[in-house]
Amino acid sequence: MPAFDLIGVGSPIMDLLARVPDEFLKKNITGEKGGMVLVDDPEIERIAALLDHAPAHATGGSAANTTYNAARLGLRTTFLGKLGNDAIARIYREAFERAGVDGSRFKSAAQPNARSMIMVTPDAQRTMRTCLGAAMTLAPEEISPADFAGCQHAHIEGYLVFNQALADKVLASARAAGCTTSLDLASFEVVNASRDWLFEHFRRGIDIVFANEDEIRTLFQDTTSGFATLTQRLAGHGVLAAVKVGQEGAWIAHGPALHRIAPVPAAKVVDTNGAGDAWAAGLLFGHLRGWSLPDAGTLASLLGSETVTHMGPIIPPEHFANLHPRAMALGAKK
Repeated sequence: MPAFDLIGVGSPIMDLLARVPDEFLKKNITGEKGGMVLVDDPEIERIAALLDHAPAHATGGSAANTTYNAARLGLRTTFLGKLGNDAIARIYREAFERAGVDGSRFKSAAQPNARSMIMVTPDAQRTMRTCLGAAMTLAPEEISPADFAGCQHAHIEGYLVFNQALADKVLASARAAGCTTSLDLASFEVVNASRDWLFEHFRRGIDIVFANEDEIRTLFQDTTSGFATLTQRLAGHGVLAAVKVGQEGAWIAHGPALHRIAPVPAAKVVDTNGAGDAWAAGLLFGHLRGWSLPDAGTLASLLGSETVTHMGPIIPPEHFANLHPRAMALGAKK
């Protein structure tokens, strides 16, 4: 039996969370609302200085959020990413290990830890400006199949694809170690910059692909087809396709099978940051535990719905404790 059910691969980023009005973005931020843009440390400091209040802190990073939630659900997890040499890095590692994530595969750099300024507007949309710091120094030559030894499944965040040589080495090493793989497309900016690369790796073999509405439309350059059709098109590339469509739920397709996943209504939408990552954790947990895809999708929707009712990407411990029995009951009927 593998030592770990899941290894997450990505950037261990400390999120800086701030509520802002739409006018703040129009006045102070270039680029589209709702996306992620890489910036340098002075830009993070510039934005922070313009805020009315100091931002809150939470562990973040797309694959990291998924791994954290998968550990809380009960998977044996570890994480591959590069931490910095500062207090933020120590806090980050300690938070992961408290959640049950094995910390032995973190790598370290002499630079400050990665940070992301996440600006949440009144419609609960998040706009991110990220300084990768130490995480950006992770290099292809540092990655080998040994990093994936003893792991059943590797979940990789799409942001790594901004460095295609690194993403190539991660996928090659995971496959060499015998891992199945999943890729979260992460952002429409990622897809815009890497469509050819993505289709090539679907051909080489990625087992699961996660996308949202913007990402799947960007992937296929299609603004008119329904999401069921787009999900089936993605599955036609040989992957298990999981397409999240916000308040409308999700679609999952594998081979000829197509499943509509009903949404779990949220009591109040506070912040969408991390909801897709939590959704991925639910699907991966159910799938790796042998649940049916509809049951795994329902668990995914439950986690995503709960995440949006809180500020930041991490469901508070007391709320997760209440959620966990409901989550496990979905698989009890098997």
